[in-house]
Amino acid sequence: MRLLPRYCLGSALLCLALASPLTRADDLASAIAADYQQHLGELFIHFHQNPELSGMENRTAARLAAELRETGFEVTEGVGGTGLVAMLENGPGPLVMMRADMDGLPVEEKSGLPYASSARQVDESGKEVPVMHACGHDVHITSLVGTARRMAARRGDWSGTLMLIGQPAEERVVGARMMMEDGLWQRFGQPDYALAFHVAAQVPSGKLGVTEGSPYSGADTVDIIVHGIGAHGASPHTGVDPVVLGSQIVLALQTVVSRELPPREAGVITVGAFNAGTKHNIISDRAHLQLTVRNDDMASRELLLAGIRRVAENMGRVAGLPQDKLPEVIVSEREWVPPTVNDAPLTRQLRERWSEHFGADVFDDSKRQGMGAEDFSFFTSDPYIPSTYFAVGGTPPAHFEREAEGGAPVPSHHSPLFKIEPEAAVTLGVEATVIALLELLGQGE
Repeated sequence: MRLLPRYCLGSALLCLALASPLTRADDLASAIAADYQQHLGELFIHFHQNPELSGMENRTAARLAAELRETGFEVTEGVGGTGLVAMLENGPGPLVMMRADMDGLPVEEKSGLPYASSARQVDESGKEVPVMHACGHDVHITSLVGTARRMAARRGDWSGTLMLIGQPAEERVVGARMMMEDGLWQRFGQPDYALAFHVAAQVPSGKLGVTEGSPYSGADTVDIIVHGIGAHGASPHTGVDPVVLGSQIVLALQTVVSRELPPREAGVITVGAFNAGTKHNIISDRAHLQLTVRNDDMASRELLLAGIRRVAENMGRVAGLPQDKLPEVIVSEREWVPPTVNDAPLTRQLRERWSEHFGADVFDDSKRQGMGAEDFSFFTSDPYIPSTYFAVGGTPPAHFEREAEGGAPVPSHHSPLFKIEPEAAVTLGVEATVIALLELLGQGE
């Protein structure tokens, strides 16, 4: 008679399944596929149909915590708000962290999927809004559970401590910071390595995106208050028009990237909102510009922010404003993130291991086109922790072929039409994560 591990005593049926011969077999992919059919598929649909807004992921966190406890992890809830930390100690060795974000978005789902979300939730302002997993976080937390089940079943294959994190409020880029401010490393230990992945609609199913450098950019939220001198619209010479001045600032800001940032370094300054005035024939005394600023390293960040401040203030001087009326540049102290930077040696090591396991053709090495941001960097930048953040393909290749032939485009993240192929994404996400964890926890596959 085979004895169950100690952590299985409260969940005998689950652990018998986890410790089955299929799980112990060399074919990890088959074990994960079976787990998807038996458990993870229904769990994904549950998460997809019950999304919750940033910082309000109470039911999501509770279900995730229950799933991880069932697998044998010691789970602490309420870390940094609705965050949770699950720990599994398995002998001497490194501490390795894997993170999954939990929050949905205030978007009404129009994907046409039979399991589409119809959830609604009251947001922080008191307004009821539709909620959708329009960025694939349901894939991430389902895969986290799948990873926990595989690693628990294979405790004989690794040694060390595994830390799984369910992170809130990634969409508002505050959740990781909140968990760190709640003493994450002081309470649970500072990891030797950190991992995360994101399902990617623009990467074909079955492919991984793994790059050295910065897979996600740093981002700053910047407001510019443009002060003017109000006047009648028919007498502009008697005032200073903040709409004209603001427009000059918008155009001048583009030269910061094109003429000050080195050509091979990435940066974006986007003015997302320009608000001023109340009536056709009134020159306002105030305009408000709202900016997002993106960078791939901290030196570029400082150059961009300094350039924004210099341009705004000096365009005010050009307009003849006195010193106390110059435009105000306000850089948010809360709504910013440093760039996510993959550790080069670690990323090369994992990429080689993935190549051995899946084959070299598993990688999608398409050049990054945008400068999306992530708050995972708050876990890894200070203090520095070697980390790798990778992408898992989410869209069947046939959909890209259809798009290339003039058919419907592949919906982007945050779109009400967003949808991915869940089984392919979840199973590959689990398999790639388990392979990486086994590599880092000492004994390989």
